[in-house]
Amino acid sequence: MDFRIFFSPVPTGETTYLGWLLVGLRNTVALSLAAWVLALALGTVLGILRTVPGRGLRAFAGAYVEIFRNVPLLAQLFIWYFVVPEIVPGGHRFKQIDPFAQQFLASAACLGLFTAARVCEQVRAGIESLPRGQKNAALALGLTLPQTYRYVLLPMAARLIVPPLTSETLNVFKNSAVCSTIGLLELTAQGRQLVDYTAHAYESFLAVTVLYLVVNAAIQLLMRAVESRARVPGYLGSRK
Repeated sequence: MDFRIFFSPVPTGETTYLGWLLVGLRNTVALSLAAWVLALALGTVLGILRTVPGRGLRAFAGAYVEIFRNVPLLAQLFIWYFVVPEIVPGGHRFKQIDPFAQQFLASAACLGLFTAARVCEQVRAGIESLPRGQKNAALALGLTLPQTYRYVLLPMAARLIVPPLTSETLNVFKNSAVCSTIGLLELTAQGRQLVDYTAHAYESFLAVTVLYLVVNAAIQLLMRAVESRARVPGYLGSRK
């Protein structure tokens, strides 16, 4: 193996092959963060709807989870990139913007909505794990149902579901590799492009693997620190 290839200039001369990988890493991080923000916001709302008294709202959130969790991610990505712009009013404007922006927006929407279904179930489980007395006591004190969720249930549930949310965060970064199938030059796609230009497959994908490991290790360290600070005394996994 010859790792000096990473410091060789690319055919266009504007950077090196290592620069290509770092651009791919940047795109992967940006895409994953955008998708995670969408997933966390939407998943939290859906998780709340899964636990409210209204049967219609619970049914809507449940249907969302079943649809987005049971359709393969790759199929959803193709739908968002190829189908949705053709059937949504004004979709022709989407196809007129920069190709990278098209790929990025479609990928972020797909990853975010797909992951939101999984976050929804984590939030629902966190809320339902709380003693029923917490909700009843808040309502008895005069809080409305929205206030009960905002000030009592959600703050406690959020602290309990940090460990499973860590797994979902890692999944977003790993699932971003699927977006290379629509041409987005994220980390995996840049690794393949490096192989096409240099035929150094071992070096290329070894470097890609190391970069993924570094990002995932950083996420785990960050989330462990968050989990340590968010532990609730008296609950499973908390420090005595």
